[in-house]
Amino acid sequence: MKRRSVTALAAALLVAPLLAGAPGQRAEAAADGTTGLAQRAGSSPVAGLDLDTVTIPELQRRMARGSLTSSALTRAYLRRIEAIDPKLHAVLRTSPTALRQAAASDARHRRGTVRGPLDGIPVLLKDNVNTRDMPTTAGSFALAARPPDADAVLVGRLRAAGAVILGKANLSEWANFRAAKPTSGWSAMGGQTNNPYVLDRNPCGSSSGSAAALAASLAQVAIGTETDGSIVCPAGMNGVVGHKPSLGVVSRSGVVPISAEQDTAGPMARNVTDAALTLSVLSGRDTVRAGGPGLTDAAMHPGGLRGKRIGLWRLPSLGPEVDAVMTRAADRLRGAGAQVVDVTLPYQERLAALEFPALLSEFHRDIDAYLATRSGPRNLAALVEFNRTHPAERTCFAGQELFEQALTAPSTTDPRYRAMRAELKDLSRRSIDETLAAHDLDAIASPTNPPAWTTDCARGDNDVIPSSTPAAVGGYPSLSVPAGSVGELPVGLLLMAGDRQDAELLSLGALVERRLAAWRAPRYLPSVPSGTAR
Repeated sequence: MKRRSVTALAAALLVAPLLAGAPGQRAEAAADGTTGLAQRAGSSPVAGLDLDTVTIPELQRRMARGSLTSSALTRAYLRRIEAIDPKLHAVLRTSPTALRQAAASDARHRRGTVRGPLDGIPVLLKDNVNTRDMPTTAGSFALAARPPDADAVLVGRLRAAGAVILGKANLSEWANFRAAKPTSGWSAMGGQTNNPYVLDRNPCGSSSGSAAALAASLAQVAIGTETDGSIVCPAGMNGVVGHKPSLGVVSRSGVVPISAEQDTAGPMARNVTDAALTLSVLSGRDTVRAGGPGLTDAAMHPGGLRGKRIGLWRLPSLGPEVDAVMTRAADRLRGAGAQVVDVTLPYQERLAALEFPALLSEFHRDIDAYLATRSGPRNLAALVEFNRTHPAERTCFAGQELFEQALTAPSTTDPRYRAMRAELKDLSRRSIDETLAAHDLDAIASPTNPPAWTTDCARGDNDVIPSSTPAAVGGYPSLSVPAGSVGELPVGLLLMAGDRQDAELLSLGALVERRLAAWRAPRYLPSVPSGTAR
C-alpha cells in the first residue's frame, strides 16, 4: 500500500457519502427487526435522528443547517445512559460539564468557527485516560482520591477539537493486568460490565465499557486503549469498530500504562467513518506522515474492493461456528471483486512464549513512573499492599499475581529482558511483513474474537485470543469491523497491515464494512445459548 495521511483521509471522509450508514446496511438491520430497539429502550431521542446508525458527517451537516445542536445531542446521550446503563455498567461517571461543553460548541457553530469534525460530538473516555476534571482510576480505589493534575495529551487534543467529553467508561481493572485469571469488564470501581447483546456474556477486555457503551449507543465515539487485544477484542465481541493505531501515532502521555513498547490509545465507534475522523484528532499533524489523496470516491463505489488482496488467517481454534462466519465474510468480499487467500502467520508460538515475561518487566518500570505522578500508592509495591488491605478490590477475583510477578521480573536494563524484547519486535513484524510480501497482500484478516463466553468471576476469562498479538507486539495497526454473529453473539473481522498504514487500513476497512453490512442493534437478552452461526 502507498502511505496515506490520516488527516487527508479525515478530510475526504467529511465530504464523502456515508460509509457505515449505507442503505444496504440499514436495510439489513431493518430486515432483522432490531434497528432502533436500543433507542426505543432509552429516553426521548432527538427527533428524526437514529443514534444507532448516524455518523459524524451526518451530525455535522445537521449542525451546520441548524436542525441539530450539540446540546440536544449531548442531552440525548445522557438520557440514554440514565435509561440503559443500569443494565450494562459500562459508564463509570458522566462529566458535570458536558452540557456546558456542548453549549460552547453550539456557539461556535452559530459563529461559523467550528474547530473540525469532532466539534460538539460526545466522546466517552476509558477510565485509564487522565482527565483533570474527573477521577481517573483504572477501575481501582487506589487512584480514586484525587483527579490527575493534568489531562492526557489525547484529551487535550479532543478538547482543542471541540469534542464534548461525555464521561468515563468502565474497564477491566488495571487494563486486565492484575490477576492470572481475571474477569474482563470487572473493576472494583465500576463492577461488572455486561455484553449488551446477551447480558450474562462477557464484553472482553479491557476497553469493555467503551465497547459496550457504543453498542448500546450511549456515546457517538469512545476512546479505548490496547496493549494486546484490549481495543479490538471488545470491539469484536460487542459488534462495533475498534482501531488500534500504529505504535506512536497517538500519544500515550497521561494514560495509565502497562508497556511503553506496546501501549496505544485508539478510537472505537459504530462505524469506520467515525473511527477515522476520531483518529485524525487523536493523532495530531506531527504524528502522521503526510502525502496521498485520502479516501477517494473509488472507496464509495461498489467495485472499490476489486483487485484488493486479503490474506485470511482462519484460526480454527476459535471453533467451527466462527470459521463459518469467516467463510461467509470471505465469500462476500470475493463477490465484490477482492481476492481472498488463506494464510498462516509464522512465529506465533515463540511470540506467545516471550510476550508475557517482557510485559512484566515493562509494567514494573512504567507503572512505578505513573504512580509517582498520582496521589495514592506511589509505586507497585505499595499498590500490592493496598490491594491486600482493601477487601473491595477482591470482590470478583482475589488475585494480583501479575503485580507480584512484575515486582520480581528482570529490570528493563537486564540483558535477558533486552534480548526478549528485541526478538519479540523482530518476529512480530516479520510475521506480518513476510506474509504480506509472500502473497502480495493489501491486508491480513482473521477472526477478532470467539462468541462471548458467560461471565464467571470464579472461572475468569477464556484463553487468550491469538489474532491481536502480531500487530500488538509489532506496533502495527489493526482494525476490527463487524463480520457476523454466532446466534446472538457478534464476531469481528480483524484487519492488519504494515507499520504506519493506518489510513490505508481504515480506507480498506470502510470498504469491508460496507460489503459485510453485519452490524445490528443489541437486544439486551438476559441469557441465551450460543446457537448457530448467522
